[in-house]
Amino acid sequence: MSQFRLARISLLLAAIGLNVLPALSHAQDAKPAAGTPAAAPADTVRPEIFKLLDPAAVKASMDAKNYADVQSRIDQAAATPALTPYETFVINRLRVALASTTNNAAMAMPALEAVIESGKLDKKSQGDFIQALANYHYNAKDYPNAIKWFTRYQTETGDVASVRPYIIRAYYFGNDFARAKQELMADLAAKQQAGQTPTLEELQLLANTGSKSKEPATYLVAMENLVRYYPSDDYWIDLLGRVQGKAGYSDRFALDVLRLQYKAVSVMPERDYSDMAEIALTNAFPTEAKKVLDDGYAKGVLGKGGNAAKHKKLRDQANKAAADDAKNIASGEAAATKSKDGTGLVNLGYAFVTMDQFDKGIDLIQKGIAKGGLKRPEDAKLRLGYSLAMAGKKDEAIKVLESVQGGEGVSDLARYWILWLNRPATAAAAPAAK
Repeated sequence: MSQFRLARISLLLAAIGLNVLPALSHAQDAKPAAGTPAAAPADTVRPEIFKLLDPAAVKASMDAKNYADVQSRIDQAAATPALTPYETFVINRLRVALASTTNNAAMAMPALEAVIESGKLDKKSQGDFIQALANYHYNAKDYPNAIKWFTRYQTETGDVASVRPYIIRAYYFGNDFARAKQELMADLAAKQQAGQTPTLEELQLLANTGSKSKEPATYLVAMENLVRYYPSDDYWIDLLGRVQGKAGYSDRFALDVLRLQYKAVSVMPERDYSDMAEIALTNAFPTEAKKVLDDGYAKGVLGKGGNAAKHKKLRDQANKAAADDAKNIASGEAAATKSKDGTGLVNLGYAFVTMDQFDKGIDLIQKGIAKGGLKRPEDAKLRLGYSLAMAGKKDEAIKVLESVQGGEGVSDLARYWILWLNRPATAAAAPAAK
């Protein structure tokens, strides 16, 4: 997962001008009454402080990287008795400038907070200083204070969106996974309702939140949306692997899962090629087994290493069975038609689909469903749906798949086939249909 990081504080401060002192003026002509200490008018500094913080002298020391001199000037000014609020404000502004240049977070944070609370900033600068302080806390991994100051930034500026990702990440990195999940799910729902695409990082963070909090349902929501918006081989393999671990999932869908994976990814793991071929052979779909094995060999996944002999034996078996099936498949239609239920027609129809005789196969599956008597009619509708998908009949496929209902994994698989059919155009154009 990519790391979501803030920009270096020094760069942020420079960009918004926090390393620049306010213009200084000093009250040279202020005449105190007899017996009273000298006081500075509002928003001016006394001459003795001006001498220490003279902008020209401070700039010369900063340019020469004589930071010890700047620190000394700050310390002497801060030690002056009876500082006015404005003098304190100016001193803290200079502390912020020095801290940002020297990457001194320990100096910067209290100085920033003091400047913020001074009441001396205009509205725009106030927001900038609040954001800078929030960023300091975030980078220091002080997530409660980061949330506090980012939230205050939202309140004072009205800009909710720009810092919201940092607030959510602060909940996550602060181990408040329940709140992070709540905020991420709310953002996901809002974006989907508005027809917007969630960011890759939002979905990755939701997946991590589900993983950290040991909530498989949350993780699956994230993975489903990752394959919806940002499909990749890794995401598809992860999703299909995890859905089989859901409570109540039936292992009778093992081949159905592999069929979807075979379509959705560019290259399957070695074991999945051989497993799919073995299960297809067991279920009397030898042509499907042959095609999968041929593809695995063509992609250099099969036929090498310690399992090379096993792969060859399986391939020889699939080639022979597929050749026999091609000779005899037509004779099975009459028997399937005479059967009292539609199971034989559904199975025979899918066998024709594996031979790329899509119209013939789909017609037989439809006749089998219409005939009835099926032990699991929703399974048959799922098979019809993805047969239409393989035939390139997207709209018809989606209509059928949307009608699939039931548990044990059948409705999940129907939904995932729809995700594959509706994949982004760039993903759809990548691999040729298999």
